Amino acid sequence: MLANKIKNRESGIVLYGIVPPKKGTDAEKVKEIAALQVQRLQSLKLDGLILYDIQDEKSRTAEARPFPFLETLDSFSYSQDHLSALAIPKIIYRSVGKYSPSELSEFISNAAQKDDLTVFVGASSKSQTVSMSVSEAYTLKKQINSDMLLGGVTIPERHQTKKDEHIRVFNKIAQGCSFFVSQGVYDINASKNFLSDYYYYGKEHNIPLVPIIFTLTPCGSLKTLQFMKWLGISIPPWLENELTHSNDIIQQSVNFSAQNWQELKAFANEKNIPIGCNIESVAVRKVEVEAAIELLQRVSTL
Repeated sequence: MLANKIKNRESGIVLYGIVPPKKGTDAEKVKEIAALQVQRLQSLKLDGLILYDIQDEKSRTAEARPFPFLETLDSFSYSQDHLSALAIPKIIYRSVGKYSPSELSEFISNAAQKDDLTVFVGASSKSQTVSMSVSEAYTLKKQINSDMLLGGVTIPERHQTKKDEHIRVFNKIAQGCSFFVSQGVYDINASKNFLSDYYYYGKEHNIPLVPIIFTLTPCGSLKTLQFMKWLGISIPPWLENELTHSNDIIQQSVNFSAQNWQELKAFANEKNIPIGCNIESVAVRKVEVEAAIELLQRVSTL
């Protein structure tokens, strides 16, 4: 069980992340999409399924969004109504800034009854207007159900400039987070730098390390590459050159992602740092979703 692996601080957790269909999608089409997702995932070796709760991040950057923002169906409702046949644990994301305290309280109560896990996501920028901060959401969750497993978000690339991502993680551990899921990872050195400081700070202060789940995502086109950069995913210049000039960008990105995971896993295993991976596709094109499944299968064999 995923919960036990997290509580035991185990390595090797494998997750898959999806975004629910866009709001307003025809009911029959939603059923069709869900049935395809269940069929695609039920035979794979997965510890859990992430259902994202996306938010409009236009306040984070002045650059134009490569793909338009489309509001999606509620991730918890979609999970309960359409993915119950997929008998694996679900991790329901909540962008807490867009919910009132009563709405988030209701979610925590309902999700806990289903043994779902959750990840709280904060504002995409300081200028974003929110109804609740992540710290307030942590307090609320503790009041309603302190036993519900809670995860946080980490951005290893942020460590390159601010040098404090490991401190952010430990502060969130103190507030009840039992695991972390990263933003999409392409800069392997940024991830290793973060893990190194995470390890030595925990060792120095005698704080047990919790699992860090690194997100790997294939890139199937130059527009997807542009979108990934807009999302804040750091792609080293040499790697961007390789992808841009590749005759098969999607296969190249799958190969690099698999190599990144192998290198991260070797680095973490040496120090007994519990890490896992989350595979996702930031685009909904069939070829990119299939590439994500291929990457998942390759990672599982490692």
